Amino acid sequence: MAIEVARAFPDRQEVLALTVPLGTTAAQAVALAGWPPATALGVFSRRVDADHVLAEGDRVEIYRELTLDPKEARRRRASRR
Repeated sequence: MAIEVARAFPDRQEVLALTVPLGTTAAQAVALAGWPPATALGVFSRRVDADHVLAEGDRVEIYRELTLDPKEARRRRASRR
């Protein structure tokens, strides 16, 4: 079945189209892409566990860790005003 695996960097995004066997999990798709294991995965912007079984056309997304707490970012923006 055809799927995509995507990961984002601060300045760019990588998307890899793969053909995988039925029953492939999100974690297996990341491994098949040749990318390091990820702790946070999603399919079409919805968080899933690593053992989530993929369906035809799914897009596995690898989520990055937050570099700054959203509340702290909001405080910093407010203090600049």
